[in-house]
Amino acid sequence: MNKLELMTDQQYLFGAIFVAANRMDTLLGREFKKFDITTKQWFLSIIIDNLFDKPPTIKEVAREMGSSHQNVKQVALKLEQKGLLILERDKRDSRAIRLKLSKASFDFWKKLEGEGDNFTQALFKDINKDEIEVARKVMQKMLLNISQLYKKSEEN
Repeated sequence: MNKLELMTDQQYLFGAIFVAANRMDTLLGREFKKFDITTKQWFLSIIIDNLFDKPPTIKEVAREMGSSHQNVKQVALKLEQKGLLILERDKRDSRAIRLKLSKASFDFWKKLEGEGDNFTQALFKDINKDEIEVARKVMQKMLLNISQLYKKSEEN
């Protein structure tokens, strides 16, 4: 019996999540490199496009990405330099900066949509609908637990 087989399911899943995240980041990074885009820039764009109805603030995006305000701002500035993002001061609170995808951004990501669909299909190959539903529920619970742990750590 090898060491992997001796691990509890929780231990295995804990490690597997890190491995999967690192490998996905590497694979996506290789694909995006030819377009001069990083996975963090892609992820920021996805978050803005899919989770908000109006341009979010840097703080709002940082919370959704699980990242710091400073990291999101640096990624946003790089996207702005590429013409893929617009940073605007909030009209009501001049301290807040809102992030808005540019028309060039929508055009750019539209070109890559097919490649993204192919990657997603390959990633979820041979995983049926029921398994995906269970995995989603597990991830939702884990993210809720992480959120609670994060809040607790900020209090200390």
